[in-house]
Formats: sequence, structure tokens, C-alpha cells
Amino acid sequence: MKKNLRIGIIDLVSRGPTKALWARVMYPNLASIMPQVLGVWCEEEGHNVAFVCYTGFEDLIEELPKDTDLVFIGTFTQSAQTAYALSNLLRSKGILTAIGGPHARCYPQDAQKYFDYVLGFTDKEIIQQVLNDLSAHRPMGMYLSAQIQPKSLPGVKERWKFIEPTLKKAPWIKMVPMIGSLGCPYTCSFCIDSVVPYQQLEFDVMKEDLQFLLKKFKRPLVGWHDPNFGIKFNECMDAIEEVVPADSIDFVAESSLSILSEAHMKRFKRNGFKAFLPGIESWYDLGNKSKTGSNKGMDKVLQVSEHVNMIMSYAPYMQANFVMGLDSDEGDEPFELTKKFIDLAPGAFPGYSQLSAFGEAAPLNLEYQQNNRVLGFPFHFLDNTSAMNVIPRNYTFPEFYKRVLDLKKYSFSKKAIARRFQANKFSIAGWMNLMRAVSSEGFGRIKYIATLIQLLETDRQFRMFFEQETDVIPQFYVNKIKEDLGPLWEWLPEGAIYHDHHAYLNSTEQQVLTA
Repeated sequence: MKKNLRIGIIDLVSRGPTKALWARVMYPNLASIMPQVLGVWCEEEGHNVAFVCYTGFEDLIEELPKDTDLVFIGTFTQSAQTAYALSNLLRSKGILTAIGGPHARCYPQDAQKYFDYVLGFTDKEIIQQVLNDLSAHRPMGMYLSAQIQPKSLPGVKERWKFIEPTLKKAPWIKMVPMIGSLGCPYTCSFCIDSVVPYQQLEFDVMKEDLQFLLKKFKRPLVGWHDPNFGIKFNECMDAIEEVVPADSIDFVAESSLSILSEAHMKRFKRNGFKAFLPGIESWYDLGNKSKTGSNKGMDKVLQVSEHVNMIMSYAPYMQANFVMGLDSDEGDEPFELTKKFIDLAPGAFPGYSQLSAFGEAAPLNLEYQQNNRVLGFPFHFLDNTSAMNVIPRNYTFPEFYKRVLDLKKYSFSKKAIARRFQANKFSIAGWMNLMRAVSSEGFGRIKYIATLIQLLETDRQFRMFFEQETDVIPQFYVNKIKEDLGPLWEWLPEGAIYHDHHAYLNSTEQQVLTA
């Protein structure tokens, strides 16, 4: 007779305690889908599940599932050090631990040092294998991964018992996580989904979930977790229109500009799509994704800004995403072009990421490691904004960060904030943008980057780390990890703030030698 297990599942939305206004409002809405899926699969196997979504406002140690046999932790890389400390604490109590999510996919070799199981692509068979094995794997954990992503996932209705408690933490906006597809048809060289085949999930599950939500909320709000929503545009819209009265659910989606044509926007609007987060990424590359063809530089700015303004005439909220520090960037021009875009499309909120290489996430990372361009920043800062772990091709770090600071000051100046608020017609979207600008995403990051520049110019040890003269992590970063982890700092395994930032390259070379 199969033993009834006590399973804990922790979804780390936040890497540590926070008091940020934006986090208070939005972090409960950023819960991941796979930890909820895991909960469903474990219960289907007859086990008891205790579920925790950590948003940074809970006492995480107090919230830990009690009296468990096995705890799964789902995390992005920015929360890896928190996950490592949690695993060490749990293992000290005789509990087995497993890690999944983007960090496990990107840095499996490092994660194996701190967990009994490290999960790459995860389907129900992988979970069954863990539950049937249920043994300690130390000092190196067992790595398990399916060949491809799952063909189907439990929908909102099946995941509701795990969704509802997290939504109750949200004071205002309550966004239900849904997903209609996996993988991406585009091949952005820096993206974790660039080599994952695109697949549409079942429309019948989508329709059942939307009908379910219409009974739960007067006007549901759904956030699509697809890497690129609407690839199969007509089929998606047909499914929504079949079960949802026109404009009775509000939708938020990440999609490419190539999908957001005016004809599509008209249909999106009829179906309640209120917010989009397209990737513009670069003024020089990725024209297929932005539907700009061979246009580059100012020509692309003019074309994209016109396109964005068209989109915003149909959808009130838009975040335009950029990647700074790409190899195609040189001099002041890419930053000045982005300023021009802000002037021409004042309603869009600019989302800035810095070029980052997340372990095995993308083939391009192998090239960066081969060229010795990857720095060993602690995982805690690999969130696309707190650290750029790729040495820029055409800038020194002080040159780069001074341009980033100048752009951010321009983007979140009183004038830009006022124009954005006015362009959003003083709506809820406008208030959200205002809150983001004055919170950690705007003013907070300006202050942080100014500190980095000061340290690069005045602290020799700090500069030496950026210039690869030392691998010793600057005390500034160590202190920040210690502050963010709080009581969990004492449980962080010795040496866990370091990792082999050439592990992808080393494992590839090892495979060649043993082939």
C-alpha cells in the first residue's frame, strides 16, 4: 500500500522581506503556475499538500510547512540564495527537499549541492519518480528532467485551492494566473524560451477555466503567463469568444509587437484585453519580433512609437520592454533613441532589463563564457536589474551605468511621469504607472544605480570585481544578501553566495571529452 506523504510546496515570489508599495500591490499577483500544478499532481497521487506563496510580507520561517516528508521549492534565480537557506534549514530537520523553476533549469549543477532533487522540465511522470524514490541524495542531488515540457497542465479550476489563498493577500488588484501556451517561436538569443519549441495548450481547458472564473468574480482579471500570447491568434480569440460575453473579463498579456496589429487590437479590445507587455528589446536587432523588418535606429524608433500609440488607443496599459547592454549597442545613441521613444510614446511604461546570462538558459550564454565575459555575481542580484553579469562589449561598466542612470532619470523625471499620467487619461493605468515610478521600480532603482557608480569610482575592491581582477564578492553585495535574508542568513550554507559561473561551459566540455 502506497504511503500517504506530507508534501510542502513553496513558491518564492520575493527573495526576501520587502516594504515596497509596488510589491504590496503586485507580488501576490506574480505567483507562478508550476508550483500550483505540482500541488494538483501530488494530491492526485493521494498525498497531503501544504502550500505557501511567499510575497515578502510573511514571516517565511513561521510559514514553512510543518511535519513534512518532502518540500518542493519553486524559484527564479534571484531567490536562489533564499531557497538554499530554506533547504538547509529543512534538511536539518530530516526533511527532503527539491527545487524546480527557472533557477533549476539554468544552474542545475549548483542547485544539486543543496537539494536532494533538482528538476528541469517537469511533468507528472517526473514528480511520480521523485515521490516513489523519496530518499536523500547527498552530497549531490539527483537531477531529473523530462525531454520536453508537459503536453497539458491542470487549469485554474483544478488549481483554485492554491490560487485563492494567494489572491487574498492582494489588497487591490487580484490577477488570476492562466497559461495558454508553452515555449516561443522567436529566437531571442538571451531568452530562456529561445530553444523551447512552441506548443499551444488545450483550448477546452482554457474555456472551462474562463467559465469557472465568471462564476467566481463579478469581473475577473486574468494574467496570461505565456512567453508570447496569441501566436495562434484566431484560435485563441475564438475560444475566448465562445464562452465569455464581450468585454466581461479583463486580460493582461505579454505579446510581441508582430502580433499586436491594428486588426488584432480591435478584436483584443472587444474581448477585454486591457494591458500588454511587448518586448521592443533593441533599436538595432530583433526586427522580426517587433515587426520592423530591416529598420534600425531612428527609423525603428519612429515606427515602433507609432505602433505603440496605436496599441494604446485600444488598450489602456502598456509596458514596453528593453534590454540594455546588448552587443549591438555602442555609444550614447541607443540610450538617446530610447529617450526619443519616451517622448513619442509618453503613455507606455518603460521596462528596462540589463543583459544577463542565466547559466544554461540560452545558447548565447555559452559564447559569453567561452569569451570570459561572465562575472560571478551572487544569484541574489540576477533579476535583470540589480546586476549585469555580462561584461559589455562596447562600454566600461562606469560608462554603461552612467548612461543607464541618465536614461532612468529621464524616464522617471517629473515631466515624464506627468506626461505618462496625462497620456493614460488619469485612469487606473495612470495611477499604476505613477506608483511604479515613485516606488522601487523608478526612484528606487535610480538611487541604487547611483550607488553602484559611486562605488565603481571610489572603491578599488569593488571595481576589481567588475574588471575580473578578483573573484571576491564585494562587501556591498554580501551585506545586501545578509540584510534581505534576515534570520535565514544563518542557514545559508557556507560558500553558497559563490557559484561556478562557467559551469555551463565546463559541463559542455566534459560532455565532449566523455563522448
